[in-house]
Amino acid sequence: MESKLILSIESSCDETSAAVVKDGREVLSNIIASQIDTHKKFGGVVPEVASRMHIEVINGVVEEALKEANVTLDDIDAIGVTYGPGLVGALLVGLQYAKGLAMSTGKPLVGVNHIEGHISANYIEHKDLKPPFVSLVVSGGHTFIVHVKDYGIYEVLGQTRDDAAGEAYDKVARAIGLGYPGGPKIDKLAKEGDKFAIKFPRAKFNDGSLDFSFSGVKSAVLNYLNKAKMKDEEVNRADVAASFQEAIVDVLRNNVFKTCETKNLDKIAIAGGVASNSALREALLEEGDKKGIKILFPSPILCTDNAAMIGSAAYFRFIKGETSPLDLNAKPNLKL
Repeated sequence: MESKLILSIESSCDETSAAVVKDGREVLSNIIASQIDTHKKFGGVVPEVASRMHIEVINGVVEEALKEANVTLDDIDAIGVTYGPGLVGALLVGLQYAKGLAMSTGKPLVGVNHIEGHISANYIEHKDLKPPFVSLVVSGGHTFIVHVKDYGIYEVLGQTRDDAAGEAYDKVARAIGLGYPGGPKIDKLAKEGDKFAIKFPRAKFNDGSLDFSFSGVKSAVLNYLNKAKMKDEEVNRADVAASFQEAIVDVLRNNVFKTCETKNLDKIAIAGGVASNSALREALLEEGDKKGIKILFPSPILCTDNAAMIGSAAYFRFIKGETSPLDLNAKPNLKL
């Protein structure tokens, strides 16, 4: 089959990104303009600020992606773009830009689910990876266990019923004075602490569900800190970070390996921002080694929000003949 080039755009949160991806697995360029330093002073992402910053940089980011890939719009076969889930104002910037490009060039538009993009990052990292497999998607806004049945065909087997894992990380990091973004900072501090020092709760559901709940462990950490403050006791922040992280990792590990058993699958592909977490990677690799299950994860640049993963997902949809109408709208709560 003739090679296909996808120009892809991602703007669902606080990264403006454009990429050129060849045949779903080869990245010719992946430009990311991060807003993290701007949002850091607010302690989290401010939607209105994010949208304005996307508008300021998107044109330059797309031009740079084409330039770095050494291609023009004439060489592109289709335009892939994230249309949900995410912040509606942020999504609209990338989507409207992509629709404008598709309309002016006559190229097909392919709308991509952001979570599908995270899963597809593994196709870029692991060139021989093919469905079926289990994917654990863990990020600031999402925590899912997904049975990837085929390219573009998914069954969600477990998801969070309240906070996403990354959201819990951010809130706990703020409480112990680490600042934003919480994930990498807790991961670093936890290395100096004892993960068995404090027994924080692990939520389990009586219905045998593979769903998650992280609001309980977050509240338990806040209560622990408040009690210590009231009693004027000193808190070992490294122990708190390590014990909290262990509680999160424990539940993620248990549920995802349970999924492999029930579905009789021997591959787990981790995806999303928290896939960079060293404790999660170590725990899954260790368990995978014992159980003969292969653990795959993308390199850190592909764990963060980026357009290359969107280009990969768009390619597999495009070659199946799946394109989107030009009146495609942003869907902030889009389901997988």
